[in-house]
Amino acid sequence: MRNIAIVEDEDIAAEVLSGHIAQYAKANGQEFNICRFHDAVEFLTDYKPLYSVVFMDIQMPRRDGMSAAVELRTLDKTVSIIFITNLMQYAQKGYEVDAVAYLLKPVTYFDFALKFRKALDLYVMNAEQAVTVNTAGGLCRISTDKLMYVETVRHRLYYHLVDDVIEITGVLYKVEDELKKFGFLRCNQCYLVNPKFIVSVKGLTVQVGNDVLSISRPRRNAFLAELAARYAGSEGGND
Repeated sequence: MRNIAIVEDEDIAAEVLSGHIAQYAKANGQEFNICRFHDAVEFLTDYKPLYSVVFMDIQMPRRDGMSAAVELRTLDKTVSIIFITNLMQYAQKGYEVDAVAYLLKPVTYFDFALKFRKALDLYVMNAEQAVTVNTAGGLCRISTDKLMYVETVRHRLYYHLVDDVIEITGVLYKVEDELKKFGFLRCNQCYLVNPKFIVSVKGLTVQVGNDVLSISRPRRNAFLAELAARYAGSEGGND
């Protein structure tokens, strides 16, 4: 059963969304646990990355949904966000926080169903590649599809994402055990890299995204062999 959050200060609008979710669940043979929050402050207080989809109203008292979504993205890189709004111009800003879609009030079931399905599919895809890390601000769920590499500096770990850097306390060998199943490779004692983001390998360096990282001399042959095997496996899977 997937958890769905509705962050909406208007009772009628929240009831409409709950009804649409119930109708979708019945039509598709699924079950959802719906959690209603009356504003963004309530929703973000002690947030835990438990939700598949968040319906976020943009215009709310105490805190607007757009700024709340920005904070939400620092805590959860995987959850699908759908904005609810009265005005089209507010909706366009949603894509700055990787919102899946927006719904204009009053929300019709047809529009809801199309975008809810998309949000669920995207969440499932991201969740299959997700890891959870314990940050100073609490648990954070991230998709390894957005994780370029992990760096260790003096007992601190830095998760370099395509759009953010998350810093936590930890040791690289424990992270390596978790990320191996996602194809991450160690190029030296300081880095675990995601082959999906490797641009080039030259001598004792590897370019990951826009960053150039060092390859240790003792690890170079093994790293290249693992990388070649990884690429060969990927090509074979696409045949």
